[in-house]
This record gives sequence, C-alpha cells and structure tokens, in this order.
Amino acid sequence: MIHARAGAGVILRPVEAVRANGLIKRYGPTTAVDGLDLTLVPGEVRGLLGPNGAGKTTLLRMLFGLVTPDAGTIALLGRELTGLHAGALHGVGGFVEEPCFYGYLSGRANLALLARLDGRRRADGAIGEALARVDLSHRAQERVDAYSTGMRQRLGIAAALLRSPRLLLLDEPTSGLDPAGTRAVTKLVSELADDGVTVLLSSHQIGELETICTAYTLMRSGRVVWDGTAAECAAQAPVSAYALATSDDDAAQRIATEHQAAGVRVRRSPNRGLRVAGAPEHLDALVLALGDARVVIRRLELIVSPLESLFFALTDEAAPDGLDGQDLAERMLSAA
Repeated sequence: MIHARAGAGVILRPVEAVRANGLIKRYGPTTAVDGLDLTLVPGEVRGLLGPNGAGKTTLLRMLFGLVTPDAGTIALLGRELTGLHAGALHGVGGFVEEPCFYGYLSGRANLALLARLDGRRRADGAIGEALARVDLSHRAQERVDAYSTGMRQRLGIAAALLRSPRLLLLDEPTSGLDPAGTRAVTKLVSELADDGVTVLLSSHQIGELETICTAYTLMRSGRVVWDGTAAECAAQAPVSAYALATSDDDAAQRIATEHQAAGVRVRRSPNRGLRVAGAPEHLDALVLALGDARVVIRRLELIVSPLESLFFALTDEAAPDGLDGQDLAERMLSAA
C-alpha cells in the first residue's frame, strides 16, 4: 500500500498490480508494441485480446522481463521492472506462449525442480496443493512426455501457483483443454481473483473470457484500441447478433427487411428461424414492430456477444477506421 498524508489523516491507496506507460518495442523495421499504456488493479481479471500480430505476446514478454522495451516503463506490484534482478518478479507467476518442461521427468519432479530454482528446497506441501488445484494429483508421477497438451497447460498453471502469486500472467491457458478442463481453469481463475490475485489473461477464446473477466484491453497493430470494464463493453458495443424464432418467420423476415435502413440485418438460419443483427435500439424497434404485426417471438437468443462485436469493430484490418454499423451487422451475421 502507498501511504499519502493528507492533513491530519493518512490515505491508503492500493498499489497497481501492473502499470505500464509508453511501451515501445521494435524488431528491425517492425514496431510490435507502439506507445502502449496498461494499468491493472488488485483482484482484477483482465482479458487481453487482439488479432494475430497485435502485439499481445510481445507485451507479455516485456512484463515478464524476457524482452527489454525500447521505450517506456513497467512497474509490477509497485516495483519498477528494470531487469531480472533478484526479486524483480517476486509475487508474479504465469507463462507466455506454452509452458515447457523436461519430458523425461514426472510432473511432480518438474515442479520440485522449479521450486528449487526459485529458492524453495522444501516445497512438498505447496507442490501437492498446486497439483490438486489443477486436477493432476493422480497423474503427478507420470513422465511429462506422456501428458496431453491440455495436461501440460494445467501443469504450467500449477507451476505458476507454486509462487503464491499476487499477479498472474497467462497466455492462452485453456489451449488444448477439453470443455471440462476449460471450465476448471476458468473456475480456478475466479477463485484466485476472489482471493485478491490480479490476472492478465491473453486468449483468442472470447466466450471463455466473458465468463470470468471484469475488464478488457483490445490491441491492434501494437496499440490499445479499447480499454474498459465489462460493463462499459456491454454499454459501448455497437452491434450484437441474435437467433430469432417466431410464429411466422416469413412475416418476421419481411418486417426485419423493412428495418434495414436503420442498420438491422436479417438472414434465414440454416436450422430454421432467422438471424438478426443490429444496435440494441434498432432491435428494440424491430421487436415492437413484430408485436404490432401480431408476430409472436418464441425465441430471441444472443449468439454474437457485445465483446465479440466490439472486437470485430475495432480490430478489422481491412477497415483502418473500424466498421460502420451496417458493415458490422453483416460481419456479425457471418460470424454467427
């Protein structure tokens, strides 16, 4: 905590888990990260999104101290990151890209080795707890080269947990996991956040991020193009797409087509019913028009979320200034 004296009292301000200012990283003529600012507060679960080449992995490498920025500053848990000196990453755990282990050693032996390298000679209890939290206790004695991709991902999370992190940086942690494994990881992240751990989670799986993230940062071409809370995302997202089933789909399609000038787009669904996309206020008008025409709405289900529509609008490489409402509605129907 930072203590700031104001008059006769003392104000306690929480130290940001991450504060990055003006980060720039170039590789020859390519600028991978371009003037990036990022702040994470304690207990926050922030999703980091962007298309391939947006600079997400380079950013994570800089936060881990694996890559030195050409300009800008990084502070983790209130400490300036100026190199991998002793204690530079104290309280920080995670991995970038995919975790790597010695395949000829067991999962438990790999964790024991990592604990010793981290200065912990007696860590049997912590290793057992970490393995249990990622559901690998029953496979802990097996060689890692017999593990599936998903098991290695879970072992990587266990390795991060060994450090009792206050800040967790995870790059595609659910890659290779089956649905049950994905649910287990998202549940674990939520539990860690409830304990005050800050999590920065990079992923291409938007649906997974929406279940656990309290905030998002969207990157494009090395820059942050949007940054805000989940509530702000829901309020600012321009378009969503829905599956619509009615008592008279032909009439519903005709009425929706009449609303196209307002930005609503409609298509027949391959599995009966319709798909409609548009801004919330325009879809409200469509629903009222269907009611006036005595067309009963039997199902109106969200199939492209606000986060997905915001992502498409701000990161489409073919549209330097983003997509307008009607173009985005077409994209949403294609994505659905």
